Amino acid sequence: MNDPRTVLVTGATGYVGGLLVPRLLQQGYAVRVLTRSGRVDVPWAGDVDVHQGDATDHDDLRAALRGVDVAYYLIHSMDGEGDFVRRDRQMAESFGRAAKEEGVGRIVYLSGLHPDEKLSTHLASRVEVGDILMASGVPTAVLQAATVIGRGSVSFEMLRYLTTRLPVMIAPRWLENRIQPVGVDDVMHWLVGAATLPAEVNREFDIGGPDVLTYREMMQAFAQETGQRRRLIYTLPVMTPWLASHWVGIVTPVDAGVAKPLVGSLVHEVVCRENDLEGFVGAPEGGVTPYRVAVRRAMDGVDPDPRHATTIAGVGLATVVAVALTVAAVVRRHRI
Repeated sequence: MNDPRTVLVTGATGYVGGLLVPRLLQQGYAVRVLTRSGRVDVPWAGDVDVHQGDATDHDDLRAALRGVDVAYYLIHSMDGEGDFVRRDRQMAESFGRAAKEEGVGRIVYLSGLHPDEKLSTHLASRVEVGDILMASGVPTAVLQAATVIGRGSVSFEMLRYLTTRLPVMIAPRWLENRIQPVGVDDVMHWLVGAATLPAEVNREFDIGGPDVLTYREMMQAFAQETGQRRRLIYTLPVMTPWLASHWVGIVTPVDAGVAKPLVGSLVHEVVCRENDLEGFVGAPEGGVTPYRVAVRRAMDGVDPDPRHATTIAGVGLATVVAVALTVAAVVRRHRI
């Protein structure tokens, strides 16, 4: 009997990595995770090889990648600490070089879905990281997703709290841009499947659900699926990503430093241009998950916002007034 293939999961304590590891174990992989502390406090900790090391240290990376068949790159520097573009570039270069030196068979990277145009800083950095990994000499699958629908996903939590805490809101005009969200269960299917791609495959893949919606439609559907009234959303022609990110920071638990690059990416329409990965690894069982089904799964048995349920209207109206005054000042200053 052959030994199971060994996979390394970086970012295993994050949202995506924490869900991916159990799926890989179920598929019979020998899983190794890289952490700075050498410890992971999760139910599956006893089933994996926990390797202590720093993803920014080249020697630590080489040690963690030694004997690995497939490496999942699920780390980024979008932590509000600044200059995440430079840090992500350096980490990707070091990771790709270490993977090549250790003879890793494949890298799998979860990136952001994007159009062919000048991109926000966040999306441009994601694309750059994917390009670096594909140029490393190690066959790389770059999976590109828009908003991931699942409790714990930062982009989903942002949508959840904006919808729940603001029954009335003034929002940027680009809330009308189209997005192709993807359920987290489908993301897991594609990530696990990417480990089996033929060795010659070194490319990007778009992954998404069956629905193409505007952000406004996503918010209204979330409200309906969680038993809330229809939201009153008014869009303005002017609201900079800087202003919108601080608006998000006030209303949601998402830190403004993290919200800013995410909000900046909403200026783009992000719709899949192909679904080629399905031809390689097959579709998820039962087909890709509709947006409303993904929302119901994510919020099953969960109050949309239990800590603030009695103050939603007050917070919403106060924020609307603050945003309206700030936007009015910006409009007057620039005579737009």
